[in-house]
Amino acid sequence: MCLNQAQKGFGHVSPNPMVGCVIVHNDQVVSASYHKIFGGPHAEVNAIHQMDAHDILKDSTVYVSLEPCAHFGKTPPCASLLIDKQVKKVVIATTDPYAEVSGKGIQMLKDAGIEVVCGVLEKEAQQLNRRFFVNQTQKRPYVILKWAESKDGFIGNDTVKQISGTEAQTLLHRWRSEEDAFMVGTNTLIKDNPQLNTRLFKGKDPIRIAIDFQLRSKEMPLHFFEPGQNTILLNGHKESKENQINFVKIEDASISSILKKLHELKIGSLVVEGGARLINSFIEAGVYDEVRIFSSKTLKLNTGIAAPDLIVPAAQVSDLGDDILTVFKR
Repeated sequence: MCLNQAQKGFGHVSPNPMVGCVIVHNDQVVSASYHKIFGGPHAEVNAIHQMDAHDILKDSTVYVSLEPCAHFGKTPPCASLLIDKQVKKVVIATTDPYAEVSGKGIQMLKDAGIEVVCGVLEKEAQQLNRRFFVNQTQKRPYVILKWAESKDGFIGNDTVKQISGTEAQTLLHRWRSEEDAFMVGTNTLIKDNPQLNTRLFKGKDPIRIAIDFQLRSKEMPLHFFEPGQNTILLNGHKESKENQINFVKIEDASISSILKKLHELKIGSLVVEGGARLINSFIEAGVYDEVRIFSSKTLKLNTGIAAPDLIVPAAQVSDLGDDILTVFKR
C-alpha cells in the first residue's frame, strides 16, 4: 500500500523521489498519503496532517517507502516530525542514497528511542525510484533510449517520417508527460522539426532539449523555438536565456559532458528520441538505463536510415495494434 501511494507522485515530484506513507494503529490503516508535488509537503507530513487524532501516533506504526529526510531543504526534516509526534515504530523500505540524508534519518529515529525496521520490499522500492537512485549514485539523469522502426529495420527516409500507429503515438505523448525531458540531435531538430510536446495526451509538456553545438538552427523557424514550453539548446558558443529558450554552453558534444550539464540542471530523467546518430552515441558510450522500441507490424521502407544497432535481451513486449512495443530495463 505504501509503494502504491508513492507511485501516485510519478511525473509530479522530480527531481525528488516518489515517497508514500501509511500509518497503522491497532492493525487498522488510519492514514495514507504521498509526496504530491515538487517543493510541497512530504509524504509523512501529508499523512499525519490529514489525521484527526495525533495522540494515537504514540501507539502507531508508520510505513514509509524511503528513509525520512534528516535535513532542511524546501521543507523541514520528516524525521524530526516523527520524533516530535513520538511515533512508536517506523518501517522503512530503503535508505535514501542522497548524501545529506543517507542513514542520518534512521539514526535520528533510533536515537530518539523509536523502533526502526529497514529493508522491507527494498528492491521494489528502489525499482520504483530508479530514476532518483541513478541521479544520486551516478550523478546523471536516468536515460531512456526511444525509437520507432519499420518492419524491415529503418527509422525513416526522405519520404516517410511517421512510422508508428495511433496507439503508439498516444503512448509516446503520455511518456512525455511523465519524464522530465526529451532530447534530439542537430539533424533531427533541423530535418524533422519536432514539437516534443503532449498534444495527443492531456498532461504537462516535458522540457525539450536539442544538441546544436554550432548553433546551426538558431535562426530557423522551428517548432523548437516556439514559446510556451521550457527549452534547452545545448551548444558550444552561447550561455543566455531568451524568453523560455535556455542557451546552455557545454565543453564538448560528448555524452559525458551532456549528461554532466543536465545533472547540474536537475534533469532527473531524459528520453533520447532521435536521431540514430545520437542514440548510437549513447549505446556506444554504454550510458542508458532503459530502451523503448516501437516496431511496425506491416510498414516496410526498403531503404533509409537504419535503426540503432542494439540487440535488446529479455524484454517486456506489448501489442499496440499497428506496432509492437519492446521495453528493456538494464
